[in-house]
Order: sequence, then structure tokens, then C-alpha cells
Amino acid sequence: MTDFSDLNTRALLDAYGSGEASPSDYMRWLIARVEQVEPKVCALYAFKPEEALKAAEASTKRWHKGETIGPLDGVPVTVKELIATKGDPIPMGTAASEMTPAKEDAPTAARLKEDGAIIFAKTTCPDYGMLSSGLSTFHHLSRNPWDLTQNPGGSSAGAAAAGAAGFGPLHIGTDIGGSVRLPAGWTGLFGFKPTLGRIPIDPYYTGRCAGPMTRTVDDAVMVMPTITKPDWRDATSVKYENLDWDVAPANVKGLKIGLMLDAGCGIDAEPEVKEAVIAAAKRFEAEGAEVVEIPPVLTREWLDGLDVFWRARFWGSMLKLTPEKRKTILPYIFEWAKTGGNADPVDVVKGFDATMAMRTACAAVFQTVDVVLSPVNPNVSYPADWASPTNDPQKPFEHIAFTMPWNMGEQPAASINCGFSKSGMPIGLQIVAPRFDDLTVMALARAYEDWRGPTVNWPTL
Repeated sequence: MTDFSDLNTRALLDAYGSGEASPSDYMRWLIARVEQVEPKVCALYAFKPEEALKAAEASTKRWHKGETIGPLDGVPVTVKELIATKGDPIPMGTAASEMTPAKEDAPTAARLKEDGAIIFAKTTCPDYGMLSSGLSTFHHLSRNPWDLTQNPGGSSAGAAAAGAAGFGPLHIGTDIGGSVRLPAGWTGLFGFKPTLGRIPIDPYYTGRCAGPMTRTVDDAVMVMPTITKPDWRDATSVKYENLDWDVAPANVKGLKIGLMLDAGCGIDAEPEVKEAVIAAAKRFEAEGAEVVEIPPVLTREWLDGLDVFWRARFWGSMLKLTPEKRKTILPYIFEWAKTGGNADPVDVVKGFDATMAMRTACAAVFQTVDVVLSPVNPNVSYPADWASPTNDPQKPFEHIAFTMPWNMGEQPAASINCGFSKSGMPIGLQIVAPRFDDLTVMALARAYEDWRGPTVNWPTL
């Protein structure tokens, strides 16, 4: 076997087990793929081909002896650079960071290594992970493999670019307002944000999750048992459950689905986006589900309030830097955060309280419907060098109105490709279920993926 581009995680492990291919074979192929394509997409940070090849050789020996150390032994994976890996600095996407090596692996990285996965590289993010963009003052500009003039989204920009470019089957991003689902939607990947606390993270924060970004639902299924294992460092983590993530496609007959086409504020969903999402909803309807349009869960007041809170929070962090360091922050981020220093403290508190209001609104939805379908991204695409779809620091969150409420509400949510624009760019469908119903999202995504069929036109670059 010489071409591994079509193998997902399950097929790769099967090839290892049968002897048709080895971890060393795959890693050599992957390194060649990265060296060919990475200069075009700029998805990676801390790419270590020599170390990765040594790890693959060790895994190959274990496979030959029948002594694998875990279910992902020899499978390459990337993690977002915000996820600490021992010995590597965490620049947080910004030139303002001190390049201090991490003293230990964060929970996700630790679990992956324990189960034999090979973290061969980390992936890029924008300054402080606070943009839906591949724009960074530390990393090279990450680009969308479907069209290199366009943005992969963010903040898990590099993970999205790496997944769409075929840099192995598994990529882990983080998401506090849509940073897994948004870039997954813009690059045609499956992106999954679990119930808050299902995947332990460190540092933790309100709404912040880690999640897989993969070409197929099955790839995400394969990695979830590993990255959901418990870690005491996340005080927000839920009680560990040994869930059977390998669920069958859902039977949707009798399911009541809420179709949310209006986010309540922010950028209106573009016609091509609405058309693709409505077509997906009609497919659920054809399979026996009841689909009803529902109103938004988000208000302008809540989105703006959260904006004020986040500005103030980040400005407080920036005040800890020297004036010289602050000058190196991306101007868009600096100008956005700076206004937080003048915010009324009462408005800042009201902004944080908006997260609680969103939590209530999101929970209320599931008193009338079983699941929610919506767009992921309101727009089809935007230029690679823009900081956000508006490119306006005074309107920074107009694109997260469909995704961010479910972070604050803590519901599991996924993005899955539901079509392409006339320009050839992917369009994402969001699937949301009640808290703790993570397996429902997986089962529905598997069903839709089966109806839709596999993506066969991935960028070749």
C-alpha cells in the first residue's frame, strides 16, 4: 500500500492489524504529504517529522509483537497549539507570548499519548484564539485548502486546514463560541463539540470545550473513547461514563426537529447556506421526522453583553504585558480588547450574566423539540487575510450567533457538510441535542452522512 489518502482511522488500524501497512509506512507517507502541501496551507506548528517517525517505528514493532499499548497505537493526530504538550511552548497564536515550554501534557494530549496515538504536530490558531480566522502574529497565515484565497475559519484554523488537506485522520480543536464547528463548516469537516466537561480540558473556562475535527463521523467516533477519559485537572468535567460511541445511524421516524434559520442577531444566513440547510432538513423529514421552524435562542443584548465581558477579560490579561509586548498583538485584537478597559463594571457583570440567560434559553428549546438543526456559518466564505467575516473589530462576533449559545448552554453540537456553494465552498449543517445526549448527535450525524454519501472531492493541492 502506497497511497493512504482515503483511509480513515478504522481502516488504518485494520491495515496495521492485517499487516497490509505499518505505522512507519503511514508516517513516511504523511510526512511526504505534509512537506508537499504545508507551504500552501500553513496549518501546522511544532511539526516534528523525525520524532514522529521514531514513534511510528516503535509502534510498528509493537504491532508486529502483538503488544499495542492502546486503541490508537500508531495513529497520527494533531492537537491545537492551545492544548499543552510537554516541552513545547504555547504561543497562543500571538507574538506577545513568552515562549515557555509546557511542563506537562494537557488532558487531551495525555490521553492520546497513553492510547498510543502519535502527536506529530500541533495546529495553528489566531492571537489568543479569539478570531474565527487563520490570521496570527505568530503563525503563518493559515488558508482554506478548498480555495487558498479563502479563510479556513477559526480559532481552530490549522486543525481545519490540516483536516481538509489530508494531514492524517484525526485533529483536535477547541471551541468556546464555535471554534471547532465554524472552521469545520467552512472546510467540509465533521466537527464535534461535546457536552461541556465531557472531554476534560485544562485550563477550563465557561463554555470552553475540546473536540475532534475529522473528515468522517467515524473518525470522531474512534477518538472519543480516548479523549473523554477522566482527568482531575478539569473541575468542570462531568462524571466519566464509558459510553459506546460506536452508535448506529439514528432512526429519525417520529423525531421532532426544530429548524432554526434565524439566529436572532448577527449576520443573516446567506441564501445558499439557507438552501443547503433546508434541503438537509427535508431529508430528515423524508426519513420520518417532523420538522418545525423555531425562533432563535439568542438576542442582540446577550451577544453584545458577552462581547463587553470578553473585551474586559482580555484587556485585563493584556495589562499584565509590557507596553512593548502589547504592541506586538494583532491590531484587530488589541483594538477590540482595549475598549474593555473603559467598560462600566456593571455592564461587564451584565455581560457575564448573559451566559446564564443563554443557558436558560437553550435548555427551554428542548422542552418543545428533540433536536435542533441550523446553519453553522451564516456566510459561505471570506478572504484568507481577514480577521473575521466582518473584518471589523467593533463587530467581532456577528458570525457566531448560530454556534455560541450552545457553548453557554453546554449542549452537544456538531457541524457536518451538507453541500457546496456555487463557488465550490463547503456549507455546514449544525446538529444540536440536549445536554448529555452526545450519542444522539453522533447517531444523527451518522444517519445524515449515510444519506448524503461520502465526500469524494477533497482538495488535492
